[in-house]
Amino acid sequence: MSASRPLNVVVCWHMHQPQYCDLISGSYQLPWSYLHATKDYIDMAAHLEAVPGARAVVNFAPVLLDQLSDYAGQVRGFLSENKPIRDPLLAALASPVLPSGKEERMALVSDCLRVNELHSIKRFPSYETLAEMARWFRSHPTGMLYLGDQFIVDLLVWYHIAWMGETVRRNNARLTQLMEKGHGYTLHDRRVLLRIIGELLSSVIDRYRVLAENGQVELSMTPYAHPIVPLLLDLDTAREAMPETGMPRDGAYPGGRERVEWHIREGLESFEQYFGHKPTGCWPSEGGISAATLEVLEEHGFMWAASGESVFRHSMNHDDNSALADASLYQAFTLEKGKLSCFFRDDGLSDLIGFTYSDWHADDAVGNLVQHLENIAASTQAQENPLVSIILDGENAWEHFPENGYYFLNTLYKKLAEHPGLKMTTYTEYLRDQPQRQAVRTLVSGSWVYGTFSTWIGDTDKNRGWEMLIDAKRAFDQTVVED
Repeated sequence: MSASRPLNVVVCWHMHQPQYCDLISGSYQLPWSYLHATKDYIDMAAHLEAVPGARAVVNFAPVLLDQLSDYAGQVRGFLSENKPIRDPLLAALASPVLPSGKEERMALVSDCLRVNELHSIKRFPSYETLAEMARWFRSHPTGMLYLGDQFIVDLLVWYHIAWMGETVRRNNARLTQLMEKGHGYTLHDRRVLLRIIGELLSSVIDRYRVLAENGQVELSMTPYAHPIVPLLLDLDTAREAMPETGMPRDGAYPGGRERVEWHIREGLESFEQYFGHKPTGCWPSEGGISAATLEVLEEHGFMWAASGESVFRHSMNHDDNSALADASLYQAFTLEKGKLSCFFRDDGLSDLIGFTYSDWHADDAVGNLVQHLENIAASTQAQENPLVSIILDGENAWEHFPENGYYFLNTLYKKLAEHPGLKMTTYTEYLRDQPQRQAVRTLVSGSWVYGTFSTWIGDTDKNRGWEMLIDAKRAFDQTVVED
């Protein structure tokens, strides 16, 4: 490996949750946004802060940012003015009075079991005992008559402890005291835990903003509420990778371009509100791209986008790109008629982190990844400035790792940052140093999932879903016109 030309490596984490808040009532239907914040978003920021030489791209769905801000405000409002918390699970942790109805209490018990059993329940003996009892109550509903408040309180506390980041568990003295207590939690204990949760929720966005200001992280975004942009622009784009697939009876979503524009504008506004600047990059929802998608992103000022390796393979196999049949995955691409750069995920390396390394020893897992990168570096010596893209979900993998991926992430950042033949970078930084990009005549539309849109369209049920959405949109548009 040439010491004068290290291999560029971009690690990109996609942070996203759908809108769980009922925008009419204001209540949250599921708690995943705040729970992933206290566990996964906090831990990722902490691991990056601990290795200043590390670099990463962190992509946020703006609808998630809005929910994180809202949750932080709810906790502040409750603690300072006793304003209601609009998430039932978090409200139960905070409230001095627990629900009295049998069904409500059973729902709380069930909710407090929704976490990885091996790494989050069995790790803590007190929680494991409570979970065993909770399962007995679920299978013997009449036993709920004898279920006291203290059991539910202890279960609520342990559930939220289990959803804390490992860096928090290791460094927060108040949380350590709660864990050591083990049982018999009081209202005061619950308020202590709520304050910890509130502090984490209030700090998470700012920590990423500071990482970006320090040049360690590039922040990018997905269109506001995570829409599948290529399909909104043109449903028939699904046939580019699946020529024989069935399609909805209607060929287009009414006002699709208008909706895409809204999601991009709203996303940019939200992103700038929280981070103080506009992003230059976009991970389109599910890595879904098409020529029209890249065009509209470029019109809104984005410099780069990214997608999955299968989209790259399908595109390189297109007859129009025969001259690029042997093109390397490890470079920036652009459409012949555009300027926006497009990068493609190394599916193999990304999926090793997402689906394989969780039961490996951290040193072995990172060592294996580094060996793969060294092999890529050796095989791309003829390229002027190759770049490997490792892109994956930044929130859901870690519950399958011991200690929420603590040892793996710590080792990963240290080894990659210190390796003399590897250069951790970001897409925008790379493009400043490498303005040359490979032009592509024809892009075959698709997503990171199989390089197609088969997850969202093509079979009878999915096509019927689109038909219902189209009918609803037409009825809405007609009502607006009439009003």
